[in-house]
Amino acid sequence: AIQQIAAYLKHIVKGCNLDVHPTESALVIQYEVEATILGELGDPMVGERKECQKIIRLKSLNAHTDTSSLALKVVEECRLIHPSKLSEVEQLLFYLKNRKVPDGMKQQRVLPRDFTPYAGVEVGIEANITSIDEYVELLYEGIQEKIKGATLIFQLACNPNNLEELNNNEAALGALARVLREDWKQSVDLATTIIYIFFCFSSFSHFHGLVTHFKIGALCMNIIEHELKRYDLWQDELQKKRKAYILSCEFTDNQNLKKEHDKSFRKYQSLLIKQEQFLRVALCLLLNLAEDTRTELKMRNKNIVNILVKILDREDEELLLVVISFLKKLSIFLENKNDMAEALAVEKLARLVPCEHEELLSTTLRLLLNLSFDTLLRSQMAQTGLIPKLCSLLADEGQRQLSMCILYHISMDDRFKSMFADTGCIPQLMKMMFSCGDAKMDVELISLCINLAANKNNAQILCEGNSLRMLMKRAVKLKDVLVMKMIRNLSQHNGPTKSLFLDHVGDLAAQIRNDEAEEFVIECLGTLANLNIPDLDWAMVLKEYNLVHYLKDRLKPGSAEDDLILEVVNMIGTVSMDDSCAAMLAKSGIIPALIELLNAQQEDDEFVCQIVYVFYQMVFHKATRDVIMGDTQAPAYLIDLMHDNNAEIRKVCDNTLDIIAEYYEEWGKKIQMEKFRWYNSQWLEMVESQMDEAGDPFLYEKERESFIGNGDILDRPDLLYSTEGLMGADGTISPEFYTDFQSGGQGRTGFLNRY
Repeated sequence: AIQQIAAYLKHIVKGCNLDVHPTESALVIQYEVEATILGELGDPMVGERKECQKIIRLKSLNAHTDTSSLALKVVEECRLIHPSKLSEVEQLLFYLKNRKVPDGMKQQRVLPRDFTPYAGVEVGIEANITSIDEYVELLYEGIQEKIKGATLIFQLACNPNNLEELNNNEAALGALARVLREDWKQSVDLATTIIYIFFCFSSFSHFHGLVTHFKIGALCMNIIEHELKRYDLWQDELQKKRKAYILSCEFTDNQNLKKEHDKSFRKYQSLLIKQEQFLRVALCLLLNLAEDTRTELKMRNKNIVNILVKILDREDEELLLVVISFLKKLSIFLENKNDMAEALAVEKLARLVPCEHEELLSTTLRLLLNLSFDTLLRSQMAQTGLIPKLCSLLADEGQRQLSMCILYHISMDDRFKSMFADTGCIPQLMKMMFSCGDAKMDVELISLCINLAANKNNAQILCEGNSLRMLMKRAVKLKDVLVMKMIRNLSQHNGPTKSLFLDHVGDLAAQIRNDEAEEFVIECLGTLANLNIPDLDWAMVLKEYNLVHYLKDRLKPGSAEDDLILEVVNMIGTVSMDDSCAAMLAKSGIIPALIELLNAQQEDDEFVCQIVYVFYQMVFHKATRDVIMGDTQAPAYLIDLMHDNNAEIRKVCDNTLDIIAEYYEEWGKKIQMEKFRWYNSQWLEMVESQMDEAGDPFLYEKERESFIGNGDILDRPDLLYSTEGLMGADGTISPEFYTDFQSGGQGRTGFLNRY
């Protein structure tokens, strides 16, 4: 009668309450549904009220999640949540984002899925905790009864409320452990069911002691190793039958061999399904136990890394998810990371990037990120073709950050920077940069671009179109130090890229001011120092922006951070290539300031090398050359640095002194004499050291013969130097030379006091 007069059914949702899930990254919605059947006139006929619950799992929630955006998305997609609760949702998401689950409530990291008692076992009854003793008795019967008993106990263990009572029943757990130890080879179904029971316990840290007490972890390792050997035997057997079938087809159509091969393949697939189900739950159990680093060390000693890497060849995505989650946890330790490198884990992981299974892909990328901190493994990633694969994931917002971090690590190696040019990712990166507007740019994005800009081919792509102009605009407007670092890297490449900077010299020079942040000025100075462009009128730039005064002031020791002072020296070295600029700098008194800085920073190789390079540039020009030679002690310092331990400093000094010797005869003689004295002292030091070691009074004569060979030293004019300036009129050594020789040392410390 009700069906005849009922018009429609009306649902009303009431009392929507929000909370967080106790162990998962999820929101729990508690609400009531009031269902009412209305009559034709709209009058309520029959009503019923029911309490309901909905769980919203937040797979993408992590430490970097924007909780405001995620809260808005949750409210938009879930109609049960009224928009007025947006702020409450955001607060709950913030709590979940920062929550740490207590150890006693910590659930398993990866759940083995889709497990049901085997179809071949007809249980026929619902498990009851009061009947546990009856289930234990089944464990002492045949295999089928044992499977039945284990399945009933497993039904109990699936309910966390029963775990404490099962834990108190030592007889039941002892029987399960004994059956597993004795009968696992007879039935993989039995082994899997018992492992699932102990897995339920391992899901809570509170019960880890129980699982360890029965040595289930060690037993799992043994069973896994055995199953992997069985898998290899199956593969070999199947391959043999396949080859026999293919060989027979070349001569005759043998249907019997075909049927035998097909039958073997079906059997193999059936066995493989059961084996991989066992591997999933066994590895999940081990992964839970590995929370204790001592237990994890025991697993490593049993070669767990190589076992896991071997399983990476499988196709089952759920099994691969467990394996890669396990490897990710292990990879934070150096020894495990080295084991993965030896097992060529990267090559096997590369085939999973990309894949359609989102969680598997994300976990694989996290593992690769951990491994990418190692130089050797980064090299393997590049060689296995991961760069273009990772670049293709930049379009996937869910995987973008992880992919970018791995690419950043790979781009740190100069050998692999050029590989990015052909992937097509650089225009995409630039688009992502410009889409930020005035907002803060992701540090992973700009860091990757900074590294890529250090390669010439990449730099040309990065500067295509209006890109350089837009980068300069952002850097100057926002005083963005990282973007300016990228621009500085772009400016170091000769060719068409460097020529593009002619339009931006003024913008860069305008930033060289005392009121700007030092970090930003450092990058601007470094960029300008890279612009050794012949067409650039540096004299005009120095005058227009009053840079000479700034450069001179910053040369004073302690006037700024060392990094800034060093960039000032680099800048002076670049502008000194221009004759008019060199003269302008010489008149301003910058050369004495450089000498003072050289004295203060004589222990810093980088400072010494760059200052000497400035002298090298200045001696090319007559105006500055005369100032250096006539008004400063720079030549004397250069002579002292001729034999510095740093090869680059020696090289720049030699080149500078060669130019000085060409223009100034007197200094040429001094330089020649210093070289002679150096070589002579080196030879005497060698002879004396060998005499001290050997104690042979005739060693000098032996060394003399070995030095000049069968000829006489007088027949070696190339070893003789002019004695002008060295010998007096009476044939004696000049006092000045003798005093200089006695007081001179070859170290850099204190060399300014020698002249």
